[in-house]
Amino acid sequence: MSVVARSDWRLSSVVSRRGGDAVVSADPLTTTQDPPAEARSGTGSAGRLRTGLLICCVALVAVVVSSLLIGSARLPPSEVLRLLGHSDGSYASDIINDLRLPRTLLGLTVGAALGVAGALMQAITRNPLADPGILGVNAGASLAVVIAVAVTGFVGIWFYLWFAFIGAAAASVLVYLLGATGSTVATPVRLALAGIAVSATIASLVQTVILLDQRAVDEFRFWAAGTLDGRGWPVFGATTPFLLLGCVLALVLGRSLNTLALGDDVAHSLGLSVRRIRLLTAVVITILAGAATAAAGPIAFVGLAVPHLVRTFTGPDQVWLTRLSLVVAPTLLLAADVLGRVLVRDELQVGLVTALIGGPVFVLLVRRHRLVHL
Repeated sequence: MSVVARSDWRLSSVVSRRGGDAVVSADPLTTTQDPPAEARSGTGSAGRLRTGLLICCVALVAVVVSSLLIGSARLPPSEVLRLLGHSDGSYASDIINDLRLPRTLLGLTVGAALGVAGALMQAITRNPLADPGILGVNAGASLAVVIAVAVTGFVGIWFYLWFAFIGAAAASVLVYLLGATGSTVATPVRLALAGIAVSATIASLVQTVILLDQRAVDEFRFWAAGTLDGRGWPVFGATTPFLLLGCVLALVLGRSLNTLALGDDVAHSLGLSVRRIRLLTAVVITILAGAATAAAGPIAFVGLAVPHLVRTFTGPDQVWLTRLSLVVAPTLLLAADVLGRVLVRDELQVGLVTALIGGPVFVLLVRRHRLVHL
């Protein structure tokens, strides 16, 4: 069976049979089938993609170094390199090894999780506006944690991590149900509007809870804007296994999502269990978004902007899209974190910086793809 992928960004996936051959027109925003090289306008060969991945890795290393060197306490680069990983009990050593190093490593894992979660959500929902923040997943995780703290009084990363998973999953299901109400399909605009409505409702519920319980107020400040500051090694150690697991599963799912993008009927004919892949993808998204929110709070727009940025280079191939999102997303998050340290004297939370960057990106995407007509 020959597959011909067309590069028109406005066409939706259509499969027709002509003499036994399948002709597929693919929308790179919503389709992840591996197209032939001649059909991927502007995406280049595998060698070009590997070169791009190498360049992104170099940029990530540069941002990591900047995150270790730049902070409110001005330390010479030579001293940072000398004390990195080596504690001598000094004040500078505590800053480097107990504050900057876990903050940087957490930014790597959280950024990768948010970028991959956004790529998976856009692929599985075929919605170019899908993002853990916009679709209410992060807000659901925050609400579950705040309610759990208010009811039980317990605090600690191992306690609220599980509630973050529950809240993220519940918000995902609710947004999809609202987006599909009264329609045979949940369109991108309906899902985006449902996510905004759910996020607004959750925000009001969170405010109600924290007004009634002082302990919830103290814990909510942990999620209020989203930040990497003050998390430390316990938070990194508790959430990293889940974040790494989610990223590995996302890489494994890449080819299956490429096949699923051809349509349910074609995917079934190729031996793919559509329901199982969708369920597994939803679980991976919940793990990534829930653990990232539990670790750093609700950080928006990373999962929205990064897949679109990467897709302009990789095309619709979900395998390469996931690989580059794993590198580009933490680069963006750490760059925003470093920028927040130098913009104001007392530091600006990374969630606020990503919102300042992501807001205009969101508007441009809506205008560019004319989603109001979908």
